[in-house]
Amino acid sequence: WWPIWLIPFVILLCGQGVVAVLACSPSRRTFHAPAPKTHPHLSIEDFTAYGGVFGNKQDSAFSNLENALDLAPSSLVLPAVDWYAISTLTTYLQEKLGASPLHVDLATLRELKLNASIPALLLIRLPYTASSGLMAPKEVLTGNDEVIGQVLSTLKSEDIPYTAGLTAVRPSRVARDVAMVTGGLGRQLLQRTVAPPAISAPVSYNDTAPRILFWAQNFSVAYGEHWEDLTSRTFGVQDLNLTGSSWNDSIARLALTYDSLFGTMVTFKFTLANRFYPVSARHWFTLENLEIHSNGSVAYFNASQVTGPSIYSFHCEHVSSENKDGNLLVPDTQPSLWQMTFRDFQIQAFNVTGEQFSYASDCAGFFSPGIWMGLLTSLFMLFIFTYGLHMILSLKTMDRFDDHKGPTIALTQIV
Repeated sequence: WWPIWLIPFVILLCGQGVVAVLACSPSRRTFHAPAPKTHPHLSIEDFTAYGGVFGNKQDSAFSNLENALDLAPSSLVLPAVDWYAISTLTTYLQEKLGASPLHVDLATLRELKLNASIPALLLIRLPYTASSGLMAPKEVLTGNDEVIGQVLSTLKSEDIPYTAGLTAVRPSRVARDVAMVTGGLGRQLLQRTVAPPAISAPVSYNDTAPRILFWAQNFSVAYGEHWEDLTSRTFGVQDLNLTGSSWNDSIARLALTYDSLFGTMVTFKFTLANRFYPVSARHWFTLENLEIHSNGSVAYFNASQVTGPSIYSFHCEHVSSENKDGNLLVPDTQPSLWQMTFRDFQIQAFNVTGEQFSYASDCAGFFSPGIWMGLLTSLFMLFIFTYGLHMILSLKTMDRFDDHKGPTIALTQIV
């Protein structure tokens, strides 16, 4: 007898699929029909639509299949079969049975003599295709069902014990929610929603209230050629050392100290200034510089491009000392042993309310290079159109004509 785990994927139903019948010598016939879930034009929903399940059995497109399931001592229905399993099915069964698959059609099957004592793997291609645009889906499925009935009748007439598995190669319907399909259609109602990754809280300096907020998706620093990722050591950390930080209405300093970084204690100090500008009639803040203190030495980075109205926060996709990322941090000494990179950088040091950033003034310019190119091209084409229209309007019709009955017109050439 054959183990039951050899049964599920033998292909039988629907066009472009194949019929596979396992001939063996068990003591009884067992018919297993995994619900097709892997054919371009057949899914488990098709059995509901065309199977006459609403009391209209006479209209069912699967009469032979339903009869075979009713007569089978046992059956197994799988709501979904992985496409990879179908593609490797023939090779898998060949290895387990030790028999090469035999591709036959319905006419050849009637003439084929099978030995019930020797396992055999038969693959029969259905003549109907569900991809035909000339036939309705129900007619196609009915034709396939008739072929299935003839195949089973042939095996029954020769009194050969068999195990059959029915499946497909592609689904006829694709679930709209891809996340549900990934977890398996059988667990849609029980599927848990995967929570998005938690975002770490920003660094917050408080005295009597939150004064300075700082956050970045990635905070990396390099000394020489060695880079260190400080993201996990900075954001969402309760015991982050902020010694040296201070705040007033004009100057704000945020100091981040790490005990063991590159083998020593390193402090990063952000200095922000808040000034009133009469031209705009409002206060603007500027990140004056970024200092790195280590081993008694100080490295300075000019960050004056990090600026915005004081009522806003500042946000930029990349704030870095590297040229490829915009070079918003300019070291005072060149070349510098220190390099810094912030990704998705955001900071606010004035008019902070609670633990949330205010509206962000982004570093991205209003006019991108693409917008400038479009504007210049449009202006150039508008100039050509205007010049051409001006030339057309400047055309004048002739006001003097030659009369063949009168004297000819004499045009005097002036040299």
